Amino acid sequence: MAEILFLVHRAPWPPDRGDRIRSWHMFEALAKWAPVHVAALADDAADAAVAREKMTPLCKSLAIEVRKVSRPVALAQAVLRGEPVSNRLFRSSALAAHVRGLLASGRVTHIVGFSGQMAQYLPARFDGPVIMDFVDVDSAKFATYAQQDARQPLHWVHAREARVLGAYEAEVARRADASLFVSEAEAALFRRQSEVDADKVHAVENGIDTDRFDPALPLAPALPLAEVAAGEVPLAVFTGQMDYRPNVDAVRWFAADILPLIRRRHPQARFAIVGRAPTDAVRALEGQPGVTVTGEVPDVRPWLAAADAVVAPLLLARGVQNKLLEAMAMARPVVASAAAATGIDAVPGDQLLVADDAAAMADAVVRLFDDPQAAAAMGAAARARMIARYGWDARLAPLGDLLGLTTR
Repeated sequence: MAEILFLVHRAPWPPDRGDRIRSWHMFEALAKWAPVHVAALADDAADAAVAREKMTPLCKSLAIEVRKVSRPVALAQAVLRGEPVSNRLFRSSALAAHVRGLLASGRVTHIVGFSGQMAQYLPARFDGPVIMDFVDVDSAKFATYAQQDARQPLHWVHAREARVLGAYEAEVARRADASLFVSEAEAALFRRQSEVDADKVHAVENGIDTDRFDPALPLAPALPLAEVAAGEVPLAVFTGQMDYRPNVDAVRWFAADILPLIRRRHPQARFAIVGRAPTDAVRALEGQPGVTVTGEVPDVRPWLAAADAVVAPLLLARGVQNKLLEAMAMARPVVASAAAATGIDAVPGDQLLVADDAAAMADAVVRLFDDPQAAAAMGAAARARMIARYGWDARLAPLGDLLGLTTR
């Protein structure tokens, strides 16, 4: 009987950020095909406890270890050993020992690794299928950071990570039976960058739970601003993990360069930054007129439902943005940068608006504010596209084919 080992860089529950949304639905799909042993890391003890409570009854076995290595220590260790910093940040001797013991038992027949950092836990030899879901080409992200930080003292850190991690990604992909990426654009980039056999690199896209993200559902108001909750002022909303650098850069740009242009034509317009762990730089934006920083919220859907426009002004984006799938499933009109819209199979101008410079993005948001009927029509078209194109079962079906497994 098949048993799957699922290696995950962050325990999948709760699915409240992009990586965990994908890994949670992947776990659910794997569990339909065979019993699953989960070996995962967590950012802190609280995250680990929440994940254990939810996932223990669902797994054949579950091991979650809390990450303890700080970034400066990881950097020093990585430089000394010639490794990617990313690997050192997600290294746990306890988790490695657990995985070795589980593999030695002979019960595991299939291995799925989620995120490149977990490839370090793969055995040197394994008789069954090994699938690596890299999700994004992380080395390309660090190459972009290096370009952006060309004049910064730590530029060399990102340049080194891009080079060392890129070589490691290619090495792992050559050993794996298949390597997955969240979009065909990411898969094509990896094929070019790694020179791995093209038939071993596959795009398995993200999906969206359109039953949960449904504007027809009754939602308890969860907004701190009475005037926003009542719909009395136009509201633009950004959602995401707010200690993630591309998100931080995006909201800082929107608040500094785009929102002032919008408020010239809509003086009462507000911009809500909705997401957990906002950095000090993000918190500081709340001192600017019209900006609200919520921090972590129990449910992002009321904020999406209240939005007159959902914005994604990302300067750097890899793969498919879950924040856009969620907003579009909630029938909200979206204004996204070209980088954020890449990988979303939707028609610009009909199902979302795409704009890249500050003036164009401000104009697009104002168009939605000025014409609620057209904005509603765009939102409806966006939801219809999500229902037709992005169901999780359909998106993850290729994973079962690659593993040679069917629903039990």
